[in-house]
Amino acid sequence: MPQLELETRIDAPARACFDLSLDVGAHTASMGDSGERVVGGVAEGVMGLGDEVTWRARHFGVPFTMTSRITALEAPRRFVDEQVRGPFERWWHEHVFDEVDGRTRMLDRIEFASPVGPVGRIVDRLVLEQYMTRLIERRNAWLAAELSR
Repeated sequence: MPQLELETRIDAPARACFDLSLDVGAHTASMGDSGERVVGGVAEGVMGLGDEVTWRARHFGVPFTMTSRITALEAPRRFVDEQVRGPFERWWHEHVFDEVDGRTRMLDRIEFASPVGPVGRIVDRLVLEQYMTRLIERRNAWLAAELSR
């Protein structure tokens, strides 16, 4: 199962990074390239423990729908979102925020697995690892730019 770990430094307090990372509107704005939008669940504002949202987006020219739930939340240090319905056999994403001197080290840990056994594992390694890394890097760059205003 692929495991990604990305680190981003942001010139903002951890609480601001944490809150913006949980904001539904910020998520859709940061994922504009895929046309991501809310089609169910929490539609606006900052999500909390147990909240679910259903997203629809287009990746590789194909529409996908995924429902995720906030399964762990320790404000303003970390939260976890997990797929409860959608295209992956497993999607687990931990967000960790450490503040030092008013700057935040944001760490994304992601575990995912495509369905369909061996074929899915090949797709994960050859296509999705790199695609997901770039997707999260773009989202984090958007968050950093938004918080530095």
